[in-house]
Order: sequence, then structure tokens, then C-alpha cells
Amino acid sequence: MGFQPVYVVDGARTPFLKARNAPGPFAASDLAVQAGRSLLTRQPFQPSDLDEVILGCAAPSPDETNIGRMVALRMGCGLDVPGWTVMRNCASGMQALDSAMANIQSGRSQLVLAGGVDALSRAPLLYSEAMVLWFAQMAQARSTGAKLKQFARLRPGMLLSPVIGLMKGLTDPVNGLLMGQTAENLAWKFGLSRQQMDEFSVRSHLRAVAGRAAGHFGEIVPLVDDQGNVYAEDDGVRPDASMAGMAKLKPFFDKKYGNVTAANSSQITDGAAWLILASEAAVNKWNLNPLGRIVDSQWAGLDPAQMGLGPVHAATPILQRHGLRLNDLDAWEINEAFAAQVMACVEAWKSDDYCRGQLGLPGALGALDEDKLNVDGGAVAIGHPVGASGARIVLHLLHVLRERQAKRGMASICIGGGLGGAMLVEATGG
Repeated sequence: MGFQPVYVVDGARTPFLKARNAPGPFAASDLAVQAGRSLLTRQPFQPSDLDEVILGCAAPSPDETNIGRMVALRMGCGLDVPGWTVMRNCASGMQALDSAMANIQSGRSQLVLAGGVDALSRAPLLYSEAMVLWFAQMAQARSTGAKLKQFARLRPGMLLSPVIGLMKGLTDPVNGLLMGQTAENLAWKFGLSRQQMDEFSVRSHLRAVAGRAAGHFGEIVPLVDDQGNVYAEDDGVRPDASMAGMAKLKPFFDKKYGNVTAANSSQITDGAAWLILASEAAVNKWNLNPLGRIVDSQWAGLDPAQMGLGPVHAATPILQRHGLRLNDLDAWEINEAFAAQVMACVEAWKSDDYCRGQLGLPGALGALDEDKLNVDGGAVAIGHPVGASGARIVLHLLHVLRERQAKRGMASICIGGGLGGAMLVEATGG
């Protein structure tokens, strides 16, 4: 392609912690700092030797403005290392990697820490517009009488109907659809049944359980909270996942006709993931032993109402550029925003009509070998901290390739708003 190679030297992520209807034990910046410190401590270079730190985050809290700079300083990178933040919804972590690649390929950087984070359990509750206006008018009241008059206008309902910030964030601002409703669209489009979605979800949990038992999650570094409690593993993975358990949940997004439930959707989660990217010159300078390299990347747009097909639109052009078929790759990671969404991507590639009409291909690309897809489970089991997932799947894919002594893989992700992102990676020597 004419670009200098971009190597992935190393990476680490936190355990992904499931939101449990209350703020979790860690702020987003705390997650990023703990994972980043663990990763940087084991490198032969100092944190201050980095050229920049790039962090993807979809929902930083108000006290984490430019969270990339904030965590760079807290990790000890020093005043001279720029830190900055990117946001591309569910692919914010992948965007951080892409931005790092671009700067390395242009020669502006040689060694970059890039990744993503979100603490979705800490998404705020917001006052209703009526309550906000009441506060504004109360602030404008000057005399005691005016304040009492304004206070008399307060109605209990104004306090009892907070706006859930996370639900706002998971709603497409253009078409008004919740992300789960877009998954229902795809289930209907490709004729996916509730049983198929639940079977996919059980498989995701059981693959994650098996991957954990086999030691396939070596990229995880433990978290320690301010009480000394240790969090060592993804806590949403269910060893007891079963079809009977899945069947107990009712549809969430379309309660009358739908099939998408909380159990066959990704979990609301807190977590962070980092990768160290380096030029060939930096690899040689520091005598680094890379996991692999990022060969190519692609972003794509599509109908926001069918945003879950974003991986198809982003990964396909990469395959075409490199003369590859779906199963020429040794492993795939497609982020499991919803079981229906990943299944729909597989069906789209098998569809002559979709590949011709939407991708401009002569016909279907064929059936993706699902033994190569999300081999250690995915976000249905592990969780989907929006800003971190794009970085997590690239990092884990490289670990899968090394574990299998395989060569090439694709990481791809759907993105709220009608986008897709993908990265082709190659493993290097062990």
C-alpha cells in the first residue's frame, strides 16, 4: 500500500465490569490509568519516551475533559507528551488506533499509546427540561417573595422523571431509534429467530468461559479499588448460560413483536484497553518484540437504521484491496453489539442481493467460517464499554493469532449513527 508498517508492540486491558444499576467502582480515567500503568511498567522505554497518547472515549464525565491528556499526565508521561481524545461512538478505541497509525505513517510519531475507555455505569441521570427551566427561573428570582412564588411552581413529577443519559446516548439522534431497535430491523430483514439469537448468545458465554479456562485472556490486568478489592476477570461472563435461562427474558426494544433481549445484547460495561503502536524505527531503537502489525484500516457509512451491518461495509473493501476471501483470514473479531447484528453480517455476506445491491459486488462473498469468528466469545458475554471495544477486539485478535500460530485476521465493529470500522492485522514472530 506504500505505507511504512505500524507495529503493535504490546497491549493490556482491564477486566470489563458489568453495570449493575449503580455507579461502578472506577471512573473512566481510573480504568485507563490502571491499565496503562501496568502496560507501561513492563516496557523497556519510559512513559516520557512516548510521542503521544490517544484515547477514545464516548462518554467521559464532565470532570474528565480531554481524558486522553488527563490520563497521560496521571500515568507519568510527563508534561511534554501530548495527550488527546477521540470519539467515534462504538469505535472510539479503534479510531484512536487509526489516528496513531496515521501519525506514525506520516512520520510525525514513532511510539504511541492508543486505546479506549468508558465507564458506562457512571452515565449521568439528567433533569427533565421542565426541571432545568425551573432551576433557571429560581436562579433569576431575586426577592424572597419571587423565590417563594417560583418554589410553589415545583411539581413532584418534575423530580420523579429524570432523563437517563445512557438511553439518550444509545438513541440515534437522526432517526430516533434505540440501537436495539436497529438490531430488530436486521433480525426482521434476514429472518433471524429468537432461538437463533439466544443460541448465538449462549455460545458467546461458553466460548468466553472456555477461553478463560485455557488462559486466552492474558491481556487482562487486574484492577484494585480504593478499598483494596481486586477485580481480576470480566464479571459478566456466565458459566451457567443456557437456552432455558435466555428464554426467561422478555424482548426489551420491541416488547410486542421483538426478539432482542438484554441477554442477547451486549452488556452495559465499564472498561479500558490500550495498545502500544510503533514504527519500524522505534521497534529497532528499543529492541521491541511486536505482537503483530496493523496492515490496513477502513471506515464506511450506511443507513443508521441498519447500523449493525457496518462491519460488512468496512471489512469488504479491505478484503478487495488485498485480494482476500472471507475464509482466507485465520480469525475474525466482530464486536457483538447484539447477537442479531453479528448474525446479520454473516447473512449479508451470503446474500447475492445484498452484496450486489449494497456493496457493488458481482455476487455473494460466501459463508464466513464461524469457527474463526469470536473464538473466545464477544461482547454479549464480555461486555461493551463503548469507547474501549474497538481497541479490545484488535488486541484480542492479535492474541488469538499468536495462540493459534496463525497469520492474518480482521477486527470489525458496527458504530451507532450508521458507520462501520475494520482493521486487517498480521501476527509477527512469537
